[in-house]
Amino acid sequence: MKITIDTNLAKLFVEDGDKRNETPLFSPEAFAEISRQWMRIGWSLDYYHRFHWMGVPVLQLPEDLVRLQEAFYRIRPDFVVETGIFGGGSLLFAASLFGAMGHGHVIGVEKDLRDDARETLSTHPLARRITAIEGDSIAPETLQAVRALTGSGTVMVVLDSNHSAGHVAKELEAYAPLVTPGSCLVVEDAVMKDLADVPGGDPSWDNPGTAIEDFAKRHPEFQREEASTPYNRSVIRDSATYWPGGWLWRK
Repeated sequence: MKITIDTNLAKLFVEDGDKRNETPLFSPEAFAEISRQWMRIGWSLDYYHRFHWMGVPVLQLPEDLVRLQEAFYRIRPDFVVETGIFGGGSLLFAASLFGAMGHGHVIGVEKDLRDDARETLSTHPLARRITAIEGDSIAPETLQAVRALTGSGTVMVVLDSNHSAGHVAKELEAYAPLVTPGSCLVVEDAVMKDLADVPGGDPSWDNPGTAIEDFAKRHPEFQREEASTPYNRSVIRDSATYWPGGWLWRK
């Protein structure tokens, strides 16, 4: 594929084999294509490793975090359950939002909880809003522990652990029943489908995207729709995101 940005003509040209598409440069379509390539290049250069939340690495695109914040404020959940902790930055992000709203608790699940993450989460000023569970996210005893903590509250779920399609499919079936009506389940990193051919990628990867597609077909009680805000003057509808198609709202 060859992409040409012609600022003199204000056109974007995309050539793929014998096909050649021409798009106005200042259009949603051009924004989507340029954003896709920007994400691919940024991922190969570890761009998402450049960000911290309250001093702790948070391995996410800032735009995705802003969208997550919009969902938090819209739903006002009692609990957010997140699989995958790594260094703890994402849990601190959620806890800080709860702290600002004066309400809510985040439950993190990690198969092998790192010592530095355990120390960070247990000693941070927001520790009272965080519970970390060490265990396989789809193990019965782990799910039992999560259910015991959420009780009858409003629950939102974020899946960010093992990104293989098979594991994500099992997590979707296991955690979807926890999501309360009007809340959502977010599956991260379906962008992997666009990364197999970039430096550091792997052509053998499967990815969360296939699990999301299959789940959505079999679960009509969930609707796929990106988090949004009532105030939106832009003609752009598709975000630059690592989580394409990953927002599942329970009707």
